[in-house]
Amino acid sequence: MPLIDIHVLEGVFSDEEKAQMIAGTAKAFGKVAGKSMQQATSVRVHEVKSGHWGGAESIWTTERALQLKADG
Repeated sequence: MPLIDIHVLEGVFSDEEKAQMIAGTAKAFGKVAGKSMQQATSVRVHEVKSGHWGGAESIWTTERALQLKADG
C-alpha cells in the first residue's frame, strides 16, 4: 500500500492543518492512482525540530517557516 511521508518543522502547522495535509495528499494521490488506491494510501506528517533541517546556505528554523507561512 502507498505510504507518503511529509516532513515539516515543528510548531508551524496546527493539528487541523496537518489533518488537512493528510486528507488532501491522499485524495490527490487517488486522483492519479484511482479510488481503490486512495483508500489504501496512508500519509504521515513528521515534525522536525527547529534548527535540525537546512540547506547549503542556511539552517531552517520554526520562526523562519512561520514567517514564510505568514507571507503566503
